[in-house]
Order: sequence, then structure tokens, then C-alpha cells
Amino acid sequence: MQYKAPIRDIQFVMHDLLNSVEHYQTLPVYQDVEADVINSYIEAAASFAENELAPLNRTGDIEGCQFNDGVVTTPKGFKEAYKQYCELGFVSLAADEEFGGQGMPFSLSTVTNEIMGTANWSFSMYPGLSHGAIATLEHHGSDAQKEIYLEKMVTGEWSGTMCLTEAHAGSDLGLIRTKAEPSDDGSYRITGQKIFISAGEHDMTDNIIHIVLARLPNAPAGTKGISLFIVPKVNINAEGSLGDRNQVTCGAIEHKMGIKASATCVMNFDGAKGFLIGPENRGLNCMFTFMNVARIGTAVQGLTAAEYAFQGSLTYAKDRLAMRSLSGVKAPDKVADPIIVHPAVRNMLLTSKAFAEGGRALVYYLSLFADTVDKGEGDAQKLADQMLSLLTPIAKAFLTETGYEAANHGVQVYGGHGYISEWGMEQNVRDTRIACLYEGTTEIQALDLLGRKVLGSQGKMLAIFTKEIHTFCKQHADDDSLGEFIRPLTKLNSEWADVTARIGMQATQDPDAVGAAAVDYMYFSGYITLAYLWAKMAVVAKEKLAAGTTEDDFYEAKVKTAQFYFSKLLPRTRTYLARIDSGAAPYMSMSVDQFAF
Repeated sequence: MQYKAPIRDIQFVMHDLLNSVEHYQTLPVYQDVEADVINSYIEAAASFAENELAPLNRTGDIEGCQFNDGVVTTPKGFKEAYKQYCELGFVSLAADEEFGGQGMPFSLSTVTNEIMGTANWSFSMYPGLSHGAIATLEHHGSDAQKEIYLEKMVTGEWSGTMCLTEAHAGSDLGLIRTKAEPSDDGSYRITGQKIFISAGEHDMTDNIIHIVLARLPNAPAGTKGISLFIVPKVNINAEGSLGDRNQVTCGAIEHKMGIKASATCVMNFDGAKGFLIGPENRGLNCMFTFMNVARIGTAVQGLTAAEYAFQGSLTYAKDRLAMRSLSGVKAPDKVADPIIVHPAVRNMLLTSKAFAEGGRALVYYLSLFADTVDKGEGDAQKLADQMLSLLTPIAKAFLTETGYEAANHGVQVYGGHGYISEWGMEQNVRDTRIACLYEGTTEIQALDLLGRKVLGSQGKMLAIFTKEIHTFCKQHADDDSLGEFIRPLTKLNSEWADVTARIGMQATQDPDAVGAAAVDYMYFSGYITLAYLWAKMAVVAKEKLAAGTTEDDFYEAKVKTAQFYFSKLLPRTRTYLARIDSGAAPYMSMSVDQFAF
């Protein structure tokens, strides 16, 4: 398929729904970011994504990355595209001006990342990891470390990675064994193996700066004994030039289901020279800067999957002829009607559209809080941090799962052609499946949401958000034209607090209650969160229509998609409530031995 950036819908979310320019006015460092600045970046990203990245999507999937004795070669065209990406300034977009960045908001970089990620997710993985490494160094690196690394990383001359996972540990970082032994010169010798390292080795930059979790001698057990280190692929001389090769090598690249043009590496650290970032044994706290950025980025992948599926299946559904409409012939000049006339096909199209546009609203909404956490202060920063903490696991888990659902709908709309690689839909499924796994699986995100963020704060974090939804509903409660949105949202918002209390009561009797309820609670929370944003979009669209506009179709489609979401997707919450209330017993009553085959 030929990807086209959804510029009009992106502008709707940024300008009409979120009033991003007003948001930037609350942060002095971003007061010069006007609507025309936002639009110029959107248009530049769209041009690059459509013309340079999209054509490499399928060819990169076919060719994949090549591994030869520690050397990784990216698919044809990737190296040239990366050079152009850097020249256009997308690496430096949200980096601090002090180190050559453009000082733009994180939320604006999220927009450009969505556009490029939809065009070619494998490509976007390479600079995506650099963005997180840059953020970690900006927040936790020493002045000397910033001086050495940031300028080259901000220009894209060097790239970065995040090295967490080990084969025996998976997501349980408290189990990692990689060692860091002090050297006489103040550096550390890093020894261990990391797996699943995206962009751990490639041919697009002269140096790769690895951000590595490791244990110091005599460090406490578990997560309280983990420190964070900078480990460059190539050592850096005192004057800043590249020196000899560090003792870090790529042992293999994984043979994967999808994102085949993104190198996923096994990285071996054999006494590699590394440098401590932040305090000893506080590495996981520093790494959360990186991890939160990465989790928002993975939420974006869910959005891109839904957008890609919608665009591809919509084009096909308008052209593919099959049967006649049950309500009468719609294309009398043709031998059959386009399949878009059939309710079953429209269900799949509208589901993908609702998840794509609702997901865009959620990711952009979330990224505004990230701006305030980064550059705000006082009560506004504290509130933003709480909202970001609550909404990040919802966005990461819910959007990747619904994005995967939409990707499957894309295949289904195409029928047998969807199963054929030439159309791009099966690649979308393969590329998207990983999004539900990395940066914390859906189940881990769900436990984080319910256990740590909601119950762990005694419901205070949730209450901040439900109060916002309540205020919105109360503001529009007397408008009968909005009743189809406001009434169900008001009811579910109240039930959100009630079901949370019930889970808390279950947990006092059964320690497994939280684990049993977590995934269903995440879905329940996700559907309400998107309902809130779809209701807000419907309000904005109705206001635009009432005021008079030359874009009636655009705004009417927004209202009708909101109606579809509320009538056909939001009722899924009833199932999740029933599952939560059934407790843990249906999962836990069977003994391990009874799991037999």
C-alpha cells in the first residue's frame, strides 16, 4: 500500500482538541512554538516518510539485516535514509539546544515519530533508541559525560541503545547478573550478556553508545543493587576523536517474526570500559527516564498499526467487488458492489479507524504531560507527573493490543489477499505483534497500572483523572445533543472507582485477586480513557459544525466515528467488569499437576 500521512487528523488533534499552542505557552521554553511551526514539522515529516521511508518498508522486510562475524548490515537504502533523517534535523528535534538540539517539545517529536513509524516501523527503531539514550544522558549524565557524548548523538553521528534484558531474567530486572568492576582510572569493566537489544549493532553510525544496567561488587540483591553505565562501542580519546574498539561485540542477531529490518542483537560485554551514570545502585531509577520514553514510543506503534491497517483496508474495500448490498444495489454499473457497503466490512474499518484516531488523541494527550514533567515546575509539574504515571501503562498496553486487533482486521478485509505479502497487511501483523511484548508485556503493564499506580496510591492517581472526566461530563450534562456520549461516560467513570474498590476488597481476602483482575482492569480503563477522548472530539466537531465550516464531511465523520465507538466498542467494558467480579478462583483452583496433556 502507499502510505499517506494523516495530516488533517494530526492537525485536528494538536490544534482543535488539545490546543497545543496554548499548552506550549504555559512552558516558557516553548513559547515560540506556534501553529505554523507545528505544521511545518508535520509537513516535513510527512514528505520524508511518504517518499523515502515508505518505499523501504517492504524491501527492508524482505532483505532483513545481515550478520557476518559481528558485523551487522542494514537493508539497502536504510543507511542513506538515516543520513537524510539526520540532515533534516529529526534526531535533534527535541534535544537541548545547549548540545546542538532544536529544543522542541517532546510532544512534537511524538507527532513526527508517529508519521515515520507508520511508514516504516523498522527504520524508526534506530533513531527511536537514540532519543531515549539522549534523554537519559540529559537528565542523569555528568557535565563531562554530556560534553563527550551528547553533541555527536544529537546530530545522529552516533546512535544509542538500551541494554537491560538478560536471557535468564526477561522483564525481572532484579535478576540481572552483568557485572561492573571498578578500574583504577575511574571507569568500570562491564562483563555480561544482554539479549533483545534493538539497534545494538548496525552500519549507520560510526559509534553506538550503549546504556547498560549492571551490578557493582557487593551491591544489594534485587532492583536496589542495579547501577547504570555508559559503554561506547568505540572508545573515545581525550580530545574527542574515536579510539580503539571497546570490548563489546554483537554475538548474533535474532531471526524474528517481524520488524526484520531492525537489528535485534545479542550483545557481549567482555570487560568493556564503561562509565557510571548517576548514583551507585540507583540505575533503575535513572533508567526510568529512558523506559518511560520507550513505553510512549511503543504506544505509538499500536497507533501506527491501526492507522496502517485502516489506510490499506479502506483503499482495498473501496475497490474490491463482491456480492450486492442487502439494502439494494449500490454500484449498478458494476458486476457487484464494493465490499465497503457490507456492514461486516464497515465494522472492521470503523474499529480500525476508531482505534487509530482515538489512539492518536491518547498518545498526544499523554505527550503533553511529558512536556510539563520535563520543562514545567511546581504544582503543574507534579500533576503532570501523576497523570503520566497513570496513563503510560494504559497507553502502552491498550494501544498495542488494539493496534494488533486492527492489524488483524486489515488482513481480514483483504481476505485471501491479506495473507499475501505483496499487500503489506500481513507484515503489519508481524511487525505489530512485538509491541505487546517489549518495553513490558501487556500483563506487566496491567499489574503496574492496577497494583502500583492505582492501588499503590490508594486510588489518588486514578481520582485525579476521574475527576477530570467528571468535570467534563458535568459541563455538558444538560446538552441533549451530547447525551449519547455523556450519559454512558458518566456511568462508567463512576463504575471505575467502584470496581477499583471491589478489587481492593477482594485482595484483602485473596492475594491473587490483583493479578487475576489486572489485565481486564487495564482493558476496562483503556476503553473508558478512549471514550473520554472520543467524547471530547465529538464536542469539538459539533462546535465546528455549528459555527459553520467548509469541512462538513471531516467533522461529521468525527461525530459518527465517536457514535460507533460508544455503541459498538465501549460495551466491551461490561464483559471486563463481569470477568473482574468473578475473582481469581477460575484461574487458581486447578493444581499445577492438573495442567496436563
